[in-house]
Amino acid sequence: MSICVNVGMGARAYDIHIGQGLLDEAAQYISPFLERSKVVIITDSNVAPLHLASLTASLDFSSIEHVSLTLPAGESTKSWFFLNQTVNFFLEEKVERRDVVIALGGGVIGDLVGFAAAILRRGVRFIQIPTSLLAQVDSSVGGKTGINAPQGKNLIGAFHQPSLVLADIDVLNTLTPRDFLAGYGEVVKYGLLGNAVFFNWLELNGPALARGDTAARIEAVQVSCQMKADIVVRDETEQGDRALLNLGHTFCHALEAAAGYSDRLLHGEGVAIGCALAFEASARLGLCAQEAPSRVRAHLKTMGMKTDISDIDGELPNAVSLLELMGQDKKVIGGKLNFIMARDIGQAFVTSDVSTEVILSVLQDSTCPGAAY
Repeated sequence: MSICVNVGMGARAYDIHIGQGLLDEAAQYISPFLERSKVVIITDSNVAPLHLASLTASLDFSSIEHVSLTLPAGESTKSWFFLNQTVNFFLEEKVERRDVVIALGGGVIGDLVGFAAAILRRGVRFIQIPTSLLAQVDSSVGGKTGINAPQGKNLIGAFHQPSLVLADIDVLNTLTPRDFLAGYGEVVKYGLLGNAVFFNWLELNGPALARGDTAARIEAVQVSCQMKADIVVRDETEQGDRALLNLGHTFCHALEAAAGYSDRLLHGEGVAIGCALAFEASARLGLCAQEAPSRVRAHLKTMGMKTDISDIDGELPNAVSLLELMGQDKKVIGGKLNFIMARDIGQAFVTSDVSTEVILSVLQDSTCPGAAY
């Protein structure tokens, strides 16, 4: 049994199923989308040993033919090289426009496969089976697909909505604590950007959620997906409200680029740091009381998460260089960088009226937080 969140986009509407045991039952959800009984699966070297057999067993039971390609795990896979490999694999397997391809993995695989599906034969359908908390609550929903460039994260891509999302809560049990908490960075983001009640709930239930409480995990994924679905329906291509989902991401993307898209900084860890910095900047700009960033930082620390640039292992460029990296962000319009700032927890908004000096001071102090916080 699963909870269903519908992303109501007219003829392109799709369901997000959230529950336990969905991977073992995947075929019953996938079958209605098939015009011929074959699927092509893309996964990665971390996910394949854990979950590929469960998916293929379900497909075998329903006599659905399948082939799979396993790519290296890690953010560096979101590149031209592996996009080319993925598209060529689809072509070799003679994937047709009405066929279905499956992304089995975290955000990297989902983004890459979605982009490959968007450009193959000018668009084929794809199904997301997200295996990380981050992918279940964020990247698998909403149709943002793409790869990274040396100049910045997600600069090459397309909007291409999935046909179905299967979020199996049980697979989260195979995540390392670090990977789970990285995904939690995106969960917290939803409370911070527009749902103070949810943030209050997370303050109470976050530790249980991290320990493995199934009911709490289902609730967190459902609320996050519903919030994202509501925003995507209003603003699919990020002309307005959808930009709020980038809370913390302008800082995050610059930090990821500075860390070389490596395991030194996972995406969700960067989001958590970015949210803390966005609230700190908001307070320094006089947009919110200092209590708000203090509360954000306290909750993240309670959960054992990164909150500052100094928490990232190894050396990073200085604050000026990080500010320059932020200038490559997709939210640059007319040469001016838009930020997501906050008036309080649950009250984020988009603005370009942000002092460069304030952002620079926040970046500088985050490299030595003891003096500033």
